[in-house]
Order: sequence, then C-alpha cells, then structure tokens
Amino acid sequence: MRENDSRLPLGALLALATAVFITSLTETLPAGVLPAMSADLSVGESAMGQSVTVYAIGTALTAIPLSAATVGWRRKRLLLTAMAGFALANTVTAVSANYPLTMAARFVAGVAAGLAWALLAGYARRLAPARLQGKAIAVVMTGIPVALSLGVPAGTFLGDALGWRAAFAVMTALAAGLIAWIALGVPDLPGQRAGDRPRMLAALAVPGVTPVLFVTLVLVLAHTILYTYVAPFLERRGMEGSTDLVLLVFGAASLVSIWIVGAHIDRRPRVLLLAAVGLFGAAALALAGAVGGPPLVYAAVTVWGLGWGGAPTLLQTAAAEAGGEAADAAQAMLVTLWNAAMAGGGIAGGVLLDGLGPASLPRSVLLLLIPVLAVVVAARTHGFPARRAAPIPTPDRTAR
Repeated sequence: MRENDSRLPLGALLALATAVFITSLTETLPAGVLPAMSADLSVGESAMGQSVTVYAIGTALTAIPLSAATVGWRRKRLLLTAMAGFALANTVTAVSANYPLTMAARFVAGVAAGLAWALLAGYARRLAPARLQGKAIAVVMTGIPVALSLGVPAGTFLGDALGWRAAFAVMTALAAGLIAWIALGVPDLPGQRAGDRPRMLAALAVPGVTPVLFVTLVLVLAHTILYTYVAPFLERRGMEGSTDLVLLVFGAASLVSIWIVGAHIDRRPRVLLLAAVGLFGAAALALAGAVGGPPLVYAAVTVWGLGWGGAPTLLQTAAAEAGGEAADAAQAMLVTLWNAAMAGGGIAGGVLLDGLGPASLPRSVLLLLIPVLAVVVAARTHGFPARRAAPIPTPDRTAR
C-alpha cells in the first residue's frame, strides 16, 4: 500500500474479517449445538461445554510463543497457515465419533486461532492509512458479530436440520474458500526484523497496558460464562428450541453495536466502553431475575448484544494505543488473556450450571462487572483515555 493512499483497502480487510468470522464461529459454534453434540458423543452438557474451553486453552497456551516464533514470517504465509489449521481441525470434528478425538481437534483449532489472532489486528493496521487504522480494525472485527448474528444461528439451524456434524463440515468449506481469497486478494506484508521484535514482558511496564489487559480478562470471562451455556440456560427458562433465534437477536444487536463503535471509536472510545459495560450489566441483571418470560429474555439479549458487539474492537484498539511501540506485544498478551478467560469461563460456567443452576450464570456476570467498571473509570489517563492518541506510525507497510 502506498503511503499517500487515503482509502481503506476494503477487499483485503473483508478477507481478514472473514478470517475473524471463521475463528469466532469455530470457537462459539458448540454453544448452539451443545445438546446434540453431548448426546451424540455420550457426555454431559457441561463436559461438552469444555469443547469451548479446550479451544481457548489451545490459543492461550500458544499465542505468545507462536507469535514470537513466527514474528519474522511474511503475514500472508502466516495467515494461510492458520486457515489451513482451521480446515483440518473442523474436518476432524465433523467426522469424529470419539470425545477425546473431538477435544484434540478443538485444541488444534485453538492453536490455529492463536496464530490468527496474534496477527489480524496488526495486519489490518498496516494495510490502512494511519488516520484510518481504528476503522480498519473495526471492519475486520465485524467478523465477530457476523459470526454471532448469522453464523451461530445458521449453524444451530443446520445442526437441527442435518446434524451438528454438517455445521462443522460447512466450516471446513468456508476455510478452504477463504484460503483461495487470501492467496489471490490480500497484499502480502513482511514480518519484523530481529532487532524490532517485541519483548512481551516489557510491554507490561508501559502505562495503560495492564488496565487494558485486566479489563479484557474479566470482561471476556463474564461473557463466556453466560454465552457458552446459553442453550441450557434457555431450556431452564422454558425456551427449548429457541436458541437459534435468541442468538440471532444477540448477533443482530452486536452488528448494530460494532457499527456504532466503528463510527465513533476515533473520538469517544472511553464513553463507548463505559456504555458497553453498563449495557452488559443491565442485561445480566434482567436475565438474573426470577420472573419474566420470553419477551424479557429477548429484550435482555438485545441489550447484551449492544454492549458486547463493539467490545473486541474497543479492547484491541485500546491495547494498540496503550502499547505504543510495544503494540504487537500488547496484542499478543491480549489474545492470550482473552482465550484464558474463555477457557476459565467454560470451566466456571459448567461448575456453576451443575452446582448452583442456570440462574447463577447471569448473577456471576454482575459480580465480575464490578471490578471491570472500576478499572475503566480509574484508567482515564492511560489505558482508556477520552480520545485516541495520535496514530502510531507503521513503517515498512509496503508489500515486498
């Protein structure tokens, strides 16, 4: 890309958004077909919920070491490798009749996600003009709400109609198509030179990085506890068979959220994050109530989606801004903590579901959001300032 190019490279960014879509949908698809998977593989729902956990563990354990090991690789080569990993893992998941093999495939998918997440935000920033870097990340992160709004409900519907294995087979086909798109339509970019490679632990000393990472860890933990077990939660509320529609409503609201965030992130990032936490808390409070039928659930899920949809973009951008020259290291740690939180959420949610019942899930969210809100409010100078800092220069952006 030329330095004087003032437009977003939408074709390339949409390919990266599709990579985010595949990553997010592979991670969360079991939430929509959890009862069918657990019945077919002869395990309980809480055990099957660990398919989300083991995926997240794979990412959390490998994101930083793989990021460090491949930091010199050309970006297209690395992204193609990650997408090939998804194609392989989803193929094995689709054909496996064995719970341990399925969990091994999910772990491999998580490793592929570690590769992808560690490079996608930085790839998007380097493809875009400096003044549009926030919007470039917002475009790429639309893959998350699209996965939630269309992918998971469609996968749930397909799972109900043709079996959950068909849903994972479709994921393989999507990954194969994306590999061709990336190979033909995404500009290549070089990796980093040895002297420029990020030092992970040094990034923690940069003001603002630690608050961003803490908020990421706890906010994603809260979300995962509730989202992973949304199907059994709805069943206990007398809404059997409504999971696909509920997830469609959640995802549609998430799309609206990310559109709002993309339009205003360069001017009001702090306000947007405070609003996101507040909306998520209001939704959890409504879902925790002992009364209220489907209309209340749909209203609460809408508010939840409005709060959650733009959160990945806000947190990725906050990590990049706070990290400054250590932005790549901050991003790698964010990916690790994000997936550690998802792993912890899958485990904690299963324990809560079995031990205290479904009502405990949204109540735990409320407790977790208290320290999140406190840190966002306190980190007004570094971490979550009212306005974005000046764009970080991204030298060496030209494909070579």
